[in-house]
Amino acid sequence: MTKLSVNINKIATLRNARGGNVPNVVEAANNIERFGAQGITVHPRPDERHIRYQDVRDLAPIVSTEFNIEGNPVDDFISLVLENKPTQVTLVPDDENVLTSNAGWDTLKHRDYLREIISEFKKHNIRTSIFVDPIKEMIEGAAQTGTDRIELYTEDYATGFAKGNKEKAVKPYADCAKLAQELGLGINAGHDLSLQNIRFFKESVPGLQEVSIGHALIAEALYEGLATVIQEYLSLLK
Repeated sequence: MTKLSVNINKIATLRNARGGNVPNVVEAANNIERFGAQGITVHPRPDERHIRYQDVRDLAPIVSTEFNIEGNPVDDFISLVLENKPTQVTLVPDDENVLTSNAGWDTLKHRDYLREIISEFKKHNIRTSIFVDPIKEMIEGAAQTGTDRIELYTEDYATGFAKGNKEKAVKPYADCAKLAQELGLGINAGHDLSLQNIRFFKESVPGLQEVSIGHALIAEALYEGLATVIQEYLSLLK
């Protein structure tokens, strides 16, 4: 079964919009795990516009499933990860003012940089994943960094699926997943995956170990509730 890690950034966004501590991100994480999700993902950014660095510190001791911290490996982020030692760190090349993640790493250009950072995380037994576009050269470059996994950036798939071109849209991902497995890399995926498009992606992409879903899942939960939506995802990911 492909594991479901729920990104709780949007819960923090809602809290920050009003101030105070409602909704409580720690309570939300506890409930999400109780409802059956196999992981919690957070993506703190330098401006802390959703998940704050203190949220990461609060979550680290209470998350009982897999804890995944995503972000651009600037010095403060690296220190935060090493302080809290999650199950997994996912390296994302976000520009400082980007609204949401919008590209994967150029793993050829940044190979040595990534290799150095990944080496440091692995010294502390933290599994590493690199956010990449579904381009074979980027998969090959990732394999040279020492990373444990890649996370396939799935916005193009979601866009193609919505336009009715699901077979064409998923093919680069299936091809890259096969190559990644041949190179000894684990496979994660995320960005714009939803209840509508997740099943076909899961069925088409071999070796998919984990998906990280936030925006769509939280939006869907506004209508159906977190418990129901999480169970729907788990059913589709079997």
